[in-house]
Parts: sequence; C-alpha cells; structure tokens
Amino acid sequence: MTALLDTFVSKIIENSDYTELDAIYLRNRILALVGEDNAQQDTKQSNLIALKDELVDLALANGKVGDLVEEKDCLGAELMNFITPIPSQVNKDFWDTYAKSPQRAIADFYELSKHNDYIKVAAVAKNIAFSTLSEYGNIDITINLSKPEKDPKAIAAAKLAKTSSYPKCQLCMENEGYQGRINYPARANHRIIRMDLGDEKWGFQYSPYAYFNEHCIFFNTEHVPMVISWDTFRQLLDIVDIFPGYFAGSNSDLPIVGGSILSHNHYQGGRHVFPMEIAELDRVFHFKDFPDVTAGIVKWPMSVIRLRGANKSRLAELAEIIRLAWRNYSDDTMDILAFTGDTPHHTVTPIARKRDGQFELDIVLRDNHTTAEYPDGVYHPHVDVQHIKKENIGLIEVMGLAILPPRLKNELAEVEKYVLNQYNEMADYHKDWADAIKASHPETSAATVSEVVKQAVGRTFVRVLEDAGVYKRNRQGQAAFMRFVESIGVK
Repeated sequence: MTALLDTFVSKIIENSDYTELDAIYLRNRILALVGEDNAQQDTKQSNLIALKDELVDLALANGKVGDLVEEKDCLGAELMNFITPIPSQVNKDFWDTYAKSPQRAIADFYELSKHNDYIKVAAVAKNIAFSTLSEYGNIDITINLSKPEKDPKAIAAAKLAKTSSYPKCQLCMENEGYQGRINYPARANHRIIRMDLGDEKWGFQYSPYAYFNEHCIFFNTEHVPMVISWDTFRQLLDIVDIFPGYFAGSNSDLPIVGGSILSHNHYQGGRHVFPMEIAELDRVFHFKDFPDVTAGIVKWPMSVIRLRGANKSRLAELAEIIRLAWRNYSDDTMDILAFTGDTPHHTVTPIARKRDGQFELDIVLRDNHTTAEYPDGVYHPHVDVQHIKKENIGLIEVMGLAILPPRLKNELAEVEKYVLNQYNEMADYHKDWADAIKASHPETSAATVSEVVKQAVGRTFVRVLEDAGVYKRNRQGQAAFMRFVESIGVK
C-alpha cells in the first residue's frame, strides 16, 4: 500500500503536463482542498477516479466538504481538474490532431472526457439496457439509473441557496470550468471544443450522463432558443461531415414534441446506430425538381421521410421545403391541425448521418395540438401507456431508444411477482397491463418472467411511438401520409 496523497499526486503527474518539480505544489494545493489530517493514510487504489473518491471521503472526514452528493461532486470535479488541460490547450490539441486524423482527434477528446470523470462512466454503467423485437425491427430500452436521486436534504438546501442566473442554462459556454453549487452541477473539469457552423460559433462537448455510445452535444455559443430552419438542416449535415461516423439530430422546437431544453439551440450526436437508422423504406420516390435526391417513407411507428443524396445543400433545401409545407398543412379527416389561431402546432425532428459517401436526412413530422380527449397531446403517449412512459418523446426516443424513468427498476420487479401470483406491492397503474401479460403468457415461470416482462415493456414502448406518430401505420394513415407528400410535388 502507498500513501493516498502521494499516489494521487503521482497519478496527476503521470496523466498531465505537470512534472516531478510540481509535486510539492500539487501536494499543497490538494491539502488545501481536502485537509491535512490523515492525508498520508494508506490506499490500495491505483485508479485515478477511485483515488479522487477516497480524497473526497477524506475531505468529508476533515470537515472540508459537506455530505451532500452535490457538494462532494464539486470537490471531485475540482480534483480532476488537475489532470484536465486548460481550454486553449484542449482546443489546440484537438484541431492540431484533427488536421492529421479527425477520428484520432475525436477519440482523444472522448478519452479525456472519460478519464477526467466528466463522463460518469461508473454511473452510466448502472443503467438497465435490453432490446426487444418488434415489427419495425429491434427496439432498444434503457431504464435510466445513472443520475443520482435528489436527497431531500439537497432539495431543502437548494431552496435556501442564493438564486443565480449564471450560467443561464446547462448548455451555455459559461459552464466550462464552473465550480458548481448545491443547485447547479459541478463543471470544473468540463471542456468544450470550439467550432464554426456556417457563420455561427458553436461548441462540442460530451454528455456527462450518456444515453448511448459517445453521446455528445453541439450547441450555439450564444444563449438563443431552439429553432428548426434551413440553417438546422445545413448545420446537421455539416456536423456529420466534420465528425466521421457520428449522427447528429435536433429535438423539435415546440413544447410537447420537443423533449429537451428549448431555451438554448443545440443538437445531439454520437457514434451509435439506432433502430430507426436501419429500418427499411416502405416506398421510394423523388420530389419534383430534386431528381438527385432519393426520398422515401420509413417503415417506422412515427412518420418519417428519409432523404438521401451526395449534395448537402440540395438535401437541406429540400428539407426546408418539406418543413415549410408541413408547418402549414392540415387534414381534418386525420385530426392533423397546423394552427390554433396564431399558435403553430407543426414542426419536425431532423436527424442527419453519412453512410457510404452519401448524406441521409430523416425528417420526422411532429404535431403538438391537444384536445379535450387528449389534453397531454393528440400525438403524445396516451394515458394507457403512461405507466411506462409519460414524458415527452424527444430525439433519442424518436430513433428507437427508450429512456425510461428509474422508478421502473423496482416497479417491474413487483410486476414480475404479480405475474407469478406471488405476494407483491405492484403499483395499481400497472394492473391492467400486468393482467394482459398474465393472460397472454400463462406458461410464465420464475425462469422466464423477467424476459416476458421486458418484451412487454418493449411492446408498450412501440405503442408509445405509435401514439406519437402523426400518420398511423394502417391503410388510411399511410394514404393520408402520401397525400401530404404529393402536396409538395413528386415525380
């Protein structure tokens, strides 16, 4: 065993630009953060993040930090900042490497973001993930357990904390290096790559609680609201050109169908193949004046037009034509309503990728109007599936990856007991669903019940997506979908 403080200092030097000449300086700066008592205690750890965690525990024992998760996170991020280069160096390294190998530059930044504990690898590993088969192909399910639940003491402390409008939101540039506080996440070890998208300045960062492989965020360096426009399509296509192997997509810019922060314009991306990407096309056609762009309707529970071609500008131009047409399109026979007075209801969720030298742009049609029958939204998960998913359907779910609430971990265990006729404390809102599982799977045993319930969750999530789909997957719905397509003009 070796001394905790000395081991951590050695690891900093090993993983940064610090040298042995800096050892005393580093030791003293760390002592200032964690306290001097027991700083030379032994450790069995050699992993940098595990050593950081032990130092945070030492700081707690020394009264240098409070016992709330939020307080300890602030100190942990500050300790990991010792191995994180300053922003100018991170950006120089990224773009110098990018000039030789874009893939290497991206990989290096991703590794840094994991290595310095900005990406919470251990927390993300707690998520429950599985796939289920559907008529649309495999559907991916995750139960999100990565973000720690709020301690009631933290909630109370946050109410008493001084209010602040800095940073304006968690997507602002001002988060880089921000210390954090009880009611705002620690960002001392956070770094952002600067980049140009057209004539705008944007940032590129990874998501600390990733939902999929290399989950990242691209955001405007100005705090401007979400908006879907021609610029959106152009920028998404530029991103997948700049970042080989990544997809890039945007949430919608309206409530209910926008599953994200609408106050700051941003996109999500990553190195991940979603179920929707590999879904087949029901039909293929060409829009008038765009013979160089292949278009089609995707066999998917939501209403998706896929564009494919070699010219980014042409795809963006056609996507904007489709968006504008959809913005003003109504069909009373299908309960599709473009406006209520001056309030718009139509927008799109766009997703870009590059495959085999061709650009693809998926345009998902969204409608957020409500009725007395569907006060949450006509094209929102309906009441009978909200026991599984009640929240808005955002970009990630549109593509076939369910992000389900943490409550389901324990709740589904109780459903399994119910299906097996064992004593259980199942929530009442699962009863109709659980009864249907029992009726359709009378042969279920202790060995098979978990898989039976997982498959039922998958089927329910497909229903969630079908509820969110504007044009239903029946003859009448698909005929109406083609009427909209033909209203734009097809050859």
